[in-house]
Parts: sequence; structure tokens; C-alpha cells
Amino acid sequence: MTGITRRFGTAAAALMTVLLLLLTSCAQIPRSGPVGKSTDESAGKPNNAPVFFPVAPREGAGPESVIEDFYLAGSGYEDDYAVAREYLTQAASVAWKPDQRTLVFRSTKVVRTGVENVYNYELDVAYSVDADGIATQFPEGTKEKIPVTLTQVDGQWRISAIPDGIAIPEQTFKVIYGAYPIYFYDPGFTYAVPDVRWFNKKKTVKAMTSALLSGPAPYLKGAVVSAFPSGMKLTRESVPVVSGAAQVDLSAKELVEASNEDRLRMQTQLALSFRGQPDVVNVELRANQDLVRVEDNGSVLPPVRDKNVPARQIAVNDGQLVRYENNRISPLPDIQPVGALGPASPAESPISQSAAFLNGSRTTLYSIVPGQPARALTTRSTLTRPSFGQQDWVWTAGPGANGATEVLAYRPTGIPEGANIPTVTLAPAWLAGRTVKEFRISREGVRALVISEQNGKTRVQVTGIVRTADGTPRDLTAPTTLLTDRDPDRGVWVSDTTVAVMKASATDNVTPELLSLAASQPQQLAPWPGLTAISAGNGPEEIFGQSADGIFQRLGNGWSPQLKGPVDPSFPG
Repeated sequence: MTGITRRFGTAAAALMTVLLLLLTSCAQIPRSGPVGKSTDESAGKPNNAPVFFPVAPREGAGPESVIEDFYLAGSGYEDDYAVAREYLTQAASVAWKPDQRTLVFRSTKVVRTGVENVYNYELDVAYSVDADGIATQFPEGTKEKIPVTLTQVDGQWRISAIPDGIAIPEQTFKVIYGAYPIYFYDPGFTYAVPDVRWFNKKKTVKAMTSALLSGPAPYLKGAVVSAFPSGMKLTRESVPVVSGAAQVDLSAKELVEASNEDRLRMQTQLALSFRGQPDVVNVELRANQDLVRVEDNGSVLPPVRDKNVPARQIAVNDGQLVRYENNRISPLPDIQPVGALGPASPAESPISQSAAFLNGSRTTLYSIVPGQPARALTTRSTLTRPSFGQQDWVWTAGPGANGATEVLAYRPTGIPEGANIPTVTLAPAWLAGRTVKEFRISREGVRALVISEQNGKTRVQVTGIVRTADGTPRDLTAPTTLLTDRDPDRGVWVSDTTVAVMKASATDNVTPELLSLAASQPQQLAPWPGLTAISAGNGPEEIFGQSADGIFQRLGNGWSPQLKGPVDPSFPG
């Protein structure tokens, strides 16, 4: 998470659905749902939305009890945390802003300080969620101290100074809060990119809207764009939902001056983000509460969400690149033999017939296009298996001349034989001292899954890809981290919010895991002996593993044997 970091229907279905449902003056949410009247903040809350009734202050309670009971009352969000405010002095109650931050703890204790009437509320922190729903996950044993000052009011201890925010137990957090993707665009407005946030389940519509206006999470800044211009704000403290229509009242000047295309993109961005809210059917843009009409003249195509990959895989069989599909192998069309190069770990472009592969020692990266022989792109002491992204840039990572880790991108497609291939070398500071084990581009090409290791400890992270105006890669953003304790060295994208990872072993049982930007805990898959490679198509049912006994596909809580012979299968991308 720096965002918890965290599947929906096929991209084609999403495309058709939004095309059919984006109507004049209001954008329809791309799914069916009930229509009815609703109050401002009831939109999106499930019928069984939890309500907690915390304990009010007890007569004669000591400072430690008051502090503990105040934070337990943070689960009572009704009436703007009315019960929790009873533990505060009048001035502190007015100043305290509970929604600025949520600390989620595994355990707590109240600790005296050397200052009279000042205590520390010491937490073992599991997560921290900011006002925009951006969550940061912490490993067990992460400590934070919250300073609390108390005073006596009419003979009873009350809190007179407290930082903004609440602190609640992990189990309570899982009940009160939910993970919700809000959507931004790739720079070409072709794809919808999820940015998973964590919101109180009773306040999602307003919270989502505010978060969209605030912009993407840090790990996506510079990699995605928004239809909402900087500085645009909500002009009401709520987003009413009336007869299924979410009425989003925005800064009048910016909204009226925006082009019709930009307003349509704003509407679509909101509609995609609200698609999981059961009370919201469509979206209306308003200025000073007046409806702003948006004409859908067909000039703006809705973005593709959760982009599909083709059903085929590329693999190596008898020393040659082959296509593996429907449990059969066939030659790659128009690709010259590469047996003399000892191909391994191949990748295929999802948009052309270009392919890339390593040699058997994983020290040289080759590319090959139809009608041309393979050409070496780089040779290093070790390289990660290649991955294709937007505009057929093929990516890998390995040490540079001075041993420092570098991320490399090449664009061989369309380059005549013998001509120089466009090349980009990136050395992000957050990879300093780390060895990259896996670098995989997401389906929409805006993000990358990075598995890296330092001193025997592994990190699984997602970074954004920053590009120049012509699409050339320029930088990688500071990443968000997905926590796992298994030190994986293999990973693939499964959907736009989920990756599958594992620690390969030719001899031991291997337990792959699903890590989600929208879930706090890994989901373990069935163990299987000797898994050395993993690939994934569209969703968790299309996960494949490889061992010395052949290829296996995930089937329920187990693995189904497939073909024996081809090795290193990989879906396009």
C-alpha cells in the first residue's frame, strides 16, 4: 500500500457497457442497480452497514481509562463522533478533526511521560489511512506514540490536547472501512487506472469525489492524469444522491469553462469510481446546484477498464519459441529460428508480433520481429525476464557497469534491421542497493510490479511509469509496497488490482499467493511441488505454474496437469 494497496469484467464488456450507458446530461453507472431517494451520505452504504455504540465517559475514570475509552469511541462515527467528543474539553472538541487520519492498531497501551498530565498512547500500527483514503501498511512491531494531554473539568478527567485523527482496532477497521477503487486515466485517456482507497463504508460517495479532486496517490502521480483540473473543488459538503443520481456540485468557473470533452471525461471518471455503490445509478455534474449539460457526441471513447490479455502464451519448446494455447503448441508466425541462442523466459507483445527473450544464462536480452533475425539488446551479469508495455517498449532490469541496479526499456518494433533501437536507462533512487528479481508491466502499461531483494529480504512493490509527451519512459515513481512474509522472487499481474507471487523452488513445495491493492492480507493458493515459473491470464482462474513435471493450471483449491514439454510460458505483456 502507500495505498493498500489493491477484478472486474472484461475490458470489452466495460467498453460496451459505458458506451451504452453514458447519456446526455448524466453519466450512467456501468451496472444495474436500484433507483430510489437517498440522503446525502447514505449512498453506497450496504443494508447491514455497521453502527457502533461506544461507551460515554464514566464517572471518576482515571486518565489512562479516559484515553483508552476515547480511542475505543473512535469506532462510533455517528453524528460526527459525538460520543468520542464527550471525552474532550470544549475547546479540544471544536478543534479535533477525526477524519484527517485513521491509525489501525494491533495492540495498544497507555504510557506515562515525564510531563505532568501528558501520556503517550502507544500503538502497534497495522495501517495508517489519510484523509483521502490513501493507506500505508506496516509490518508487525511498527510502533507509534500519540501524545495526549489531560485536564480536569468539574472534577472529571478530559482530554485537552490530542492530534487530529482516530485510532481503532484492526478488526474494527475491517468492519467499518472498505477498499474502493477510484479511477484516473493513462495520459492518452485510453485506459482507466484504479487507485485503491480505504473509506468509511457510510461515507463513500463524498469521500470518493473528494479523493478524485485531490488527485492520484503518490505512487501514481506523474503516471496518470485526471479530467478534473487542479484547484477544482466541491462546493457543497456532501454529494446528494437523489433518485439514483449522484449530484456532484463543482466549482462553477472551472466546470463551465471546461470543454464538453473534458466534462464528459469528468463524468465518466466519477461513474467508474461509483460503480460499486448500490444506491448510485448515474452521475450529474452541477455548478451552483444547477445541472450542467454534457453532450455525448461520440467524440470521446470511454476508457478500457481491467484490460484483457490475449488467451495465448509464448513458451520455449525444443529450443524454439512457440505459441501455447488450449493446451497445444504451434509455431510463432513468421518468427525465424532462435535455437542457437538458447532462448529462455520469453515475452510477447500484446499489440504486435514482436517477442523478446533471454539466453539460457539470463545475461543477454534479445528481441525479434517477424521477418528479421533476433538482435541482442543488452548483455549484463544477470537480467530479469522481459515484459512488454505501451508502444511495444520491452523492459528488463539488471546491474549497470558500476554494479548499480538499472531498469532498461527498448523499442525495437518498427526499427529497420541494423538501425539504432530507442533505449532508456532508469536508475530510481528507491532501487539503490537492491537486486531486481522481477519487473512486470501492468496490462494498461501505466504501472510495473517490481520484486527486489536486499540482504536476503524481499519487497513486492508497484511503481508508476512516467513518460514524456511522445510516450518515451522518463522515470519511475516512488512505489507502494504490498506486504508478504514469503520473500517471493516471481510475480505476474492477474488483474488491474491483483498480482500473483511465489518463491520458486525446483525441490520444495511452493505456495503462490495473491496480493491485492484492495486487500490487507495475502490469499494463499494451493501448494505444489517444484514450481519454478508462474504466469497469469485474465483473473485468478487463469494462473499457470510450471515444474519439471510440466505445466499446471490452477483449478479450485488445486492444480490441474496440462501439457508437458513447453517451458517458461508467459501471456502477452
